[in-house]
Amino acid sequence: MKIGDNIKRIREVKGLSQKEVITAIGMGAAQYSRIENGKTDPSISTVEKIAKALGISMAELFTGVEDLKEVHSLDKTLMERVTLIDSLDKEEQKTIFTILDAFISKRKFKTTLKGVLNEMD
Repeated sequence: MKIGDNIKRIREVKGLSQKEVITAIGMGAAQYSRIENGKTDPSISTVEKIAKALGISMAELFTGVEDLKEVHSLDKTLMERVTLIDSLDKEEQKTIFTILDAFISKRKFKTTLKGVLNEMD
């Protein structure tokens, strides 16, 4: 399978339009269409931009259909989840940890509030 086919397949699996990818990478529609249709091969820097726009690694653009599966972290062990988080870029990791911190703070607040209310009874 050619890289253009993989780019198109992954874009469609992710539910993205060509326009969304083109906007994210700053490329003309005609050039992007030629890449997806296999009429031209993209440069390494273009492959890198496309992979980033699709939210995948460059290596994933070269994998087969059977290798591209949706990730469902609820089905994973704790170590698999940590590995998945570790594979994200730094900004994505920061977002995950901010969300996690918010949930932990909420739980601590609820526990403290429950303790105070129980003392008042």
